[in-house]
Amino acid sequence: MKLPNLVAVVAVVSLSSDVLANETYRFDPSGSGIGFSVHQFLGTTHGKFTKFNGKIDVNREHPENSSVTAQIDVRSIDTRIKKRDDHLRSAEFFNVDKYPQITFKSRSVKQTGPQSGDILGDLTIHGVTKPITLHVKLLTPLNDTSRTRWAVTTEPITRRDFNLMFAPAAETVSGISQTVAINIEIEAKRAE
Repeated sequence: MKLPNLVAVVAVVSLSSDVLANETYRFDPSGSGIGFSVHQFLGTTHGKFTKFNGKIDVNREHPENSSVTAQIDVRSIDTRIKKRDDHLRSAEFFNVDKYPQITFKSRSVKQTGPQSGDILGDLTIHGVTKPITLHVKLLTPLNDTSRTRWAVTTEPITRRDFNLMFAPAAETVSGISQTVAINIEIEAKRAE
């Protein structure tokens, strides 16, 4: 075999092994939850988004080459009070007609332990993109099963950073905190 042909074969085999190293898992909303909580004068409001999707590309040999993307349908916000949810969807707050999605796209992944890592990425809410670090913990081992679970935490986000502010008078009297705590648990199914 001539040397150029050998180089070509090695390149194809290397490319194939890199492709095989990645495993793709897709979010299963039926076993997942994306929630939030906000303090106010009279207590804490808890809410969630009921429609979302996402993909986790895992590279076991080189975790730093893994990636995550996610999209949340803002129209699916649910705080268990319809009037409040309608107001949150309105142009005064999320403005879902103009900004229907919250998105996350990873930029880097760093393994921090045998079953944990930090994912730095871009979070876009209300047309504003900010960097955020997600701290993830694998709750089920990556083995030959088709499903896996992940717990995700992050520092609270600030509403002002994403222009999620009510009218000034309403902000003054509402007693609603600027910080929003995020709680996420993802069940993902391995793509065929």
